[in-house]
Amino acid sequence: MRNRWMESREAGLVGGMIVGVLLGGVLTAAITGGALAPQQAHAVATDRYENFAICTGPMDGDIEGIYFLDFLTGDLRAAVISVQTGKFNSFYEYNVLQDLEIDLSKNPRFLMVTGGANIRRAGGQLQPAASIVYVAELTSGKVAAYMAPWARQSQNSGQGFKGTLVKLDVGQFRTAAIRGQN
Repeated sequence: MRNRWMESREAGLVGGMIVGVLLGGVLTAAITGGALAPQQAHAVATDRYENFAICTGPMDGDIEGIYFLDFLTGDLRAAVISVQTGKFNSFYEYNVLQDLEIDLSKNPRFLMVTGGANIRRAGGQLQPAASIVYVAELTSGKVAAYMAPWARQSQNSGQGFKGTLVKLDVGQFRTAAIRGQN
């Protein structure tokens, strides 16, 4: 004969509470320190219109920069807003034409995006930014990578900074010649 306790509603209620507490504990542990922990989202934006391209990329964990490429001149510029003042205070520039061996008379076609980077940091105030900007030119089949030397101390103090973007590397992504482009 079955025990009357096992058949009662109280037993079902107690058993359900025990299972609920155990599942709650497992889920809490997973969310606060396991695979289900909240992740910080990072988004960058890229756009282009006629002879300009624009994209964003993180400088560090607190702020991102905005990059502009002028297709007619090859000028790549970047700007960063101060976290102290809310105004642009860090500026960079570089001309990409020579690196990509571009002849402006051949109607170059550009693409530009940013990617994350954790380049080793040397001593000193200027450190590599947390992103790299990639500029590709489709007719030459070349891509170049550039980095902004980041001065977090200047950013934190609200001081201005003017510098030059640093070329990291240039590579060939297309090896076949395009008809009419050579």
